Amino acid sequence: MAELLLELLSEEIPARMQARAAEDLKRLVCDGLKAAGLSFTDARAFATPRRLALAVDGLPVAREDVSDERRGPRVGAPDQAVQGFLKGAGLSSLDQAEKRDTGKGEFWFAVITRKGGPTAESLPGIIDTAMKALPWPKSMKWGSGTMQWVRPLQSIVALFDGKVLAGEVAPGGAMKPIPFGDSTRGHRFLSQGTFKVSDLADYTAKLRAAHVILDPAERKKTILEGAEKLCGDAQVTLKADEGLLDEVAGLVEWPVPMMGTIDAAFMDVPPEVLIVSMKTHQRYFATIRQDGMLANRFVVVANNVARDGGATIVDGNERVLRARLSDAKFFWDQDRKVRLEDRLPALTNIVFHAKLGTQAERVARIAKLAVEIAGHVPGADRGLVEQAALLCKADLVTGMVGEFPELQGIIGRYYALSEELPLAVAEAIGDHYAPAGPNDRCPNGPVSIAVALADKLDALVSFWSIGEKPTGSRDPFALRRAALGVIRIVVENKIRLPLQHFFKADDLMSFFAERLKVQMREKGVRHDVVDAVFALGNEDDLVRLLARVEALQSFLGSEAGQNLLTAYGRAANIVRAEEKKDKALSARIAATPDPALLEQAEEKAVASSLIEVERALAVALKSEDFAGAMNAFAGLRAPIDAFFDKVTVNVTDKPELRLNRLKLLNHIRATMDSVADFSKIEG
Repeated sequence: MAELLLELLSEEIPARMQARAAEDLKRLVCDGLKAAGLSFTDARAFATPRRLALAVDGLPVAREDVSDERRGPRVGAPDQAVQGFLKGAGLSSLDQAEKRDTGKGEFWFAVITRKGGPTAESLPGIIDTAMKALPWPKSMKWGSGTMQWVRPLQSIVALFDGKVLAGEVAPGGAMKPIPFGDSTRGHRFLSQGTFKVSDLADYTAKLRAAHVILDPAERKKTILEGAEKLCGDAQVTLKADEGLLDEVAGLVEWPVPMMGTIDAAFMDVPPEVLIVSMKTHQRYFATIRQDGMLANRFVVVANNVARDGGATIVDGNERVLRARLSDAKFFWDQDRKVRLEDRLPALTNIVFHAKLGTQAERVARIAKLAVEIAGHVPGADRGLVEQAALLCKADLVTGMVGEFPELQGIIGRYYALSEELPLAVAEAIGDHYAPAGPNDRCPNGPVSIAVALADKLDALVSFWSIGEKPTGSRDPFALRRAALGVIRIVVENKIRLPLQHFFKADDLMSFFAERLKVQMREKGVRHDVVDAVFALGNEDDLVRLLARVEALQSFLGSEAGQNLLTAYGRAANIVRAEEKKDKALSARIAATPDPALLEQAEEKAVASSLIEVERALAVALKSEDFAGAMNAFAGLRAPIDAFFDKVTVNVTDKPELRLNRLKLLNHIRATMDSVADFSKIEG
């Protein structure tokens, strides 16, 4: 068994593309190996800012001959079938095929032998195909070449079993081909010249000696451990940011964390502004004091080992940060000179959507909707709700949001607080975009709830009205996220909101139902239980709907629930079988059974039990005691079992009696289906 080592060295690859490109390279090469009949034991992909690397272990040095047997048409079959068989098998005539008796007649067979050979002969073509198929989000040409790659390629290491593969990649044009070789380069600044490598272990060790850590996971660990040590020494805590950590690990080949200081003059600017500015523009990590507030320290990760211990690098980064934060402080100071209310006319200059008007028109819709929603939110003051809704988009025309779009809503809250607007109004402005994702905090203040719901419902209803609905592959206006946000706000705060009242399209409620189903299944709720409750239809109160789902799942998990499900199945199966035979039967058995036709004690007991169950159900459902509604069914099992033991339903010589007994079974089914569609329950 042998190892394939591949390295594609280029100019700097954008950090956001590295991980995906490494996995794509592995996938494409491995697919090529499998297609060539080459097995392997393991494949590992790596990426640094300047290189993609792949190591495939356990490849055979040579491919064995492979025979494949293919059966063709019956002897004497039409010529068209015979010719198709020959073409597919790569044969020129039937003389090259075999005639065999299979016991079911004579058939033509072709034995196709694929000659083996050195694995090294197949690899260059596989590598070339994989490189050309690599799906970069953005690519470029360089020099006079025609080849497209993310950045100009410099060299290619392609080794199999320690030997250089015979191959090259041609950039095209007048540019010279890039031959496969065994030489690479280390760190751009901390290493000079090229060096030869023989396998993955040698390659990894020599890169490390040349100040390149090949594995992104190891670079992340180095950054994190170094940053946390610096923070510990400074008695601050590193602010967790997995996305930033991934990005920085893709910007450096030899990470060296260093700590800098933020000038005190900027510490009165809202911490979110400082954090966004440091992260977005400089890729710095923020730190937190022991009291939970933003500390005046930051961590920068250098891609260099400084002779002075990093003092010059830190000083330079502090100067750059001062310039960045000076801009942020300028916006902070200037924006507060204009009240949020006075900014509202400027919203008429921002188009929300060509078919849905301006942001000013949208704000008017949100405000009207928020006031209406407030009536369903306990403790929501309609005056404060309207004020917050009218001001929630005002920060879109501030200098701060123009510079840092990520701060919309957040900075509006700070400006509202600086104007000494009511706290509930300021919080609602800051919360109205939330939750933006599954891990985002959900608004819980009454005013915030009303405004956040109005913002999301307006987006859903508006885009639905112009036919801009999500499809399987696209959701440009994040309507799925808006729907999930509504669901979280309503469910987590137990808001009794009749959604259908706010929708103008039935399929929008169906869209919500699908989102809710997905969310519930992810939380471990059985899919058939969800379907059983949703099948009832005409339910737009999510709190009530979920209470019904939880009660049903709990009930089915009990012995009483399993027993009743068996009883339901027996009754429903008989009715369903008879309905298939007689299409008009459904309408005839929908009526209540005639008490005068109940002959046996067992059928009378079922009818009597159903009356008691319906009485208990009515009380339980009215008070939304769904657990009580489920438990009301528990007494049905015994009389139903006795009924099936003693009573014959299909008494063919007494049609009226048969029909009445089918009515009784249908009554069982209908009574239980008033709580959930039990036919959806599996088992």
